[in-house]
Amino acid sequence: MDTALANTDEISEDAVALDAYSATVTRVAAELLGSVASLAVRSGQRAGGGSAVIMSPDGFLLTSAHVVNGHREGRAAFSNGVESTFEVVGADPLSDLAVVRVRAADLVPARLGDADALQVGQLVVAVGSPLGLHGSVTAGVVSALGRSLPTRAGSAIRVVDNVIQTDAALNPGNSGGALANSRGEVIGINTAVAGIGLGLAVPIDANTRRIIGELMSHGRFRRAYLGVSGSPHPLPPRDAERAGQPRGFRVEQVVPDGPAARGGVRAGDVVLAIDGEPTRDVRELQQRMIADSIGASVVLRIWRNGAIVDVTVRPTELEV
Repeated sequence: MDTALANTDEISEDAVALDAYSATVTRVAAELLGSVASLAVRSGQRAGGGSAVIMSPDGFLLTSAHVVNGHREGRAAFSNGVESTFEVVGADPLSDLAVVRVRAADLVPARLGDADALQVGQLVVAVGSPLGLHGSVTAGVVSALGRSLPTRAGSAIRVVDNVIQTDAALNPGNSGGALANSRGEVIGINTAVAGIGLGLAVPIDANTRRIIGELMSHGRFRRAYLGVSGSPHPLPPRDAERAGQPRGFRVEQVVPDGPAARGGVRAGDVVLAIDGEPTRDVRELQQRMIADSIGASVVLRIWRNGAIVDVTVRPTELEV
């Protein structure tokens, strides 16, 4: 009898937990379904598409750059049955983000959150149009944070940092759709299916908000270019003590006649800071290479042959 009662209690607790989970997913879905559109593009006989998140009542939508790559316009379909032509306002392949605008009014924008507040194990809900099935909802958890996603535009290669990994089911067509937290805030834009039970989303954070704003205002996002490649590099304890930090960005290649080469940067240099801001890896280096740095004098603090050297460079604009 006691065993039966214990089993009943366990079942009751599981039912309560499952009901709370279902209630959360249902609430988030109800809030977001009207703020996610399905996109369709066509090139000759080839058709493609994805999803997009409504950002403003006057027609701005956020999607993945690869969804609209090579296209200037397409069709958007909304949950209320309304369809509209969209135009590509701007795309940034190096962050895999794009902004399009539809000829529609009184749209319901989604609320953007902050991916920096996410924790591994946290519930997330994906809303999009996988395989052309509009208004599809899946749920899962944040499987990992801080993943990297290599992107390319022409000869330029960049790593999108702090990518969100989730086990919420994603399929072709989910790209550009919303990844939301339990409060219904969009904290990521679904971008890739990396394997069974493994999806990736570009985070909504301070950096991506800046990119989105530039795409909406100017149709492109400008980046500064140094002309170096490398990787994080730990300093030996004695060197770390003298340098004032445990690691930096080790320059492995310097592009001939590039901004860094003209400024005197050498292969083997370890960049410690840019304009006084610590630079310990490629992510922090990329974060410093914004439009304000184009043509400006930028001071690199470098660890070279056991000594700290300040080198002044003038980044140019990254051409993509």
